[in-house]
Amino acid sequence: MRAFVLTGPGRAEVQDVPAPEARPGGVVVDVERAGVCGTDVEFFTGEMSYLHTGQARYPMRIGHEWCGTVSSVGDGVDPAWRGRRVTGDTMLGCGHCQRCLSGRQHVCADRYEIGIRNGWPGALAEQVPVPVTALHVLPDAVDAALGALVEPGGNALRAVQGAELRSGQRLLVLGPGTIGLLAAQIAAAHGVEVHLLGRGGAVPGVAGSIGFGDVWTSETLPELPWDAVIDASNAAALPALAADLVEPGRRVVYVGLAGRPSPLDTRTLVLKDVTAVGVLSASGAFPRTVELYASGAVDPRPLVAATVGLDEAAAVLAGGRRPEWGDAPKIHVDPRR
Repeated sequence: MRAFVLTGPGRAEVQDVPAPEARPGGVVVDVERAGVCGTDVEFFTGEMSYLHTGQARYPMRIGHEWCGTVSSVGDGVDPAWRGRRVTGDTMLGCGHCQRCLSGRQHVCADRYEIGIRNGWPGALAEQVPVPVTALHVLPDAVDAALGALVEPGGNALRAVQGAELRSGQRLLVLGPGTIGLLAAQIAAAHGVEVHLLGRGGAVPGVAGSIGFGDVWTSETLPELPWDAVIDASNAAALPALAADLVEPGRRVVYVGLAGRPSPLDTRTLVLKDVTAVGVLSASGAFPRTVELYASGAVDPRPLVAATVGLDEAAAVLAGGRRPEWGDAPKIHVDPRR
């Protein structure tokens, strides 16, 4: 099969590789659509921390936001899975440690992460192997674009849940990229008043196109009480800003990752009695995210600027965008193109 392979920092190619076989307890999925995200970009540039800690190494096959159809099943898997449209969890725990047994497989010390950690091949390929325990069925109402947005949507949903807001309360989202805009959409669907803080430029247009008028820069941000702040940015300075801005006794949620350590004075958290919540992965949020998409309560398809083939993935990772794609943040890949 054809697969996109990173061979080193800034180097990638589409290769013919052996097709996967369904392992015991697993399936093979024919990939219909896969998303490119900031983590993939960091692997392409060589900045991603896993490359420096030994948890990932070149050559590697990226891609962890995906959907497709089960084409074969391994021993011990119900044959009824064959032919089902699915997406799946990125985080694959060992299944027997205390973390896995207590429902925290996404932080298992020995976990694989599809397309990210410990060599599990990713979905920028015609096929991807997946344990059946990681699969989630997609209803007909969830098309290919939505299916490949379930994983980032699950991250955003967990961030919104971590904020613990009620209808009518006010949320500030820092960093209106894909995760930030998904969090804004999900929070708005639950009756929350949403504001976004970006760097100006194209961001207000993208946010405005999906119904958000309260988009600010650091110079224009109004002095309002923020019942929660979600940092979905990759800026090292914004975690501290989130803690500064949030109302005392409320919550800040950190779902973005900067390329270098983020300074945060814990005295701010203590003296304001602020709860800080970290979110890693969409684990546990897949069913609710699928439900939000299938019902139409949240429609993130306008966030997808374009769908390209495997041969264009390297240019996308290097920051290349065609003018006709506009300013939407997400690029999808159709491996069959």
